Amino acid sequence: MDTPRVVVIVVNWNGKDVTLDCLASLQCVHRPPPHILVVDNGSTDDSVTAIRSQYPDVDLLALNENRRFAGGNNAGIQKAFAEGADFVLLLNNDTVVDPDFLSALLARIGTEDRCGMVVPKIYYHDPPDLLWYAGGEISFWTGTMRHRGIREVDHGQHDTATETGYATGCCVLVSRELIARVGQLDESFFIYTEDADWSMRARRAGYRIMYEPRARIWHKLSVSTGGHLSLFKLKNKAFSNYRFFARYARWYHWLTFPWLSTLVNFWAGIRYLMLSRLRTSHAPVPRAKSRVHSSG
Repeated sequence: MDTPRVVVIVVNWNGKDVTLDCLASLQCVHRPPPHILVVDNGSTDDSVTAIRSQYPDVDLLALNENRRFAGGNNAGIQKAFAEGADFVLLLNNDTVVDPDFLSALLARIGTEDRCGMVVPKIYYHDPPDLLWYAGGEISFWTGTMRHRGIREVDHGQHDTATETGYATGCCVLVSRELIARVGQLDESFFIYTEDADWSMRARRAGYRIMYEPRARIWHKLSVSTGGHLSLFKLKNKAFSNYRFFARYARWYHWLTFPWLSTLVNFWAGIRYLMLSRLRTSHAPVPRAKSRVHSSG
């Protein structure tokens, strides 16, 4: 069998430094050598110039606007398939990868019946043995989604390949066949939950989503806050999650999920405010500048 053509799509928006780190790690990937495509979402931080200068062999699609996660990746998917890709791998720009991660993902998708998506084991970048994602679980009763294994030290407890409820868009290998069947990412999601929506469409079309622990990557997130926590993130994540569950919940799930998901989001807001106040109270007090008196 011929080696499949894989295009790794990295979307960048004003993330020059982390994107360059990501590309450096991709240069070390073992066979099969991936074709790397950076989609720039209208950056203003000199990302395009820096990427072209340091990685002239990397394909770069420079968009003139920020099309966010879904739009940027969809532009990359269209270009990849127009050039004959068999698989696309969506990869966050704030990640670094293990040299063997791609071969492990391809081995899994090639051996599992009706498998259309495969996701790796994902760690926090610091500390590097702390898990961020070892599969995902969706509860339509509570209107929540959670990463399996999150914030657990990896002792091999999630080393079995298994089917998972949803793929994270942080890193997911997707077959051309699946995208031809269910379509691309839904750009009507402003931000967040596009990956879960894509996963649900895949599952309802009869495809399986697999978690492959032999494939490993590291994600640059803050452990203490669970990510770059902000009111913007909390608001948009809550809205997107509600849209997702409203779209896919059965009638009987409506008896519980609107109320329970509201409570979860309310608690997330309270936790954010508590952490913000704690950080503020522990912030160093700036020293007063000494006054310079002028003589009359």
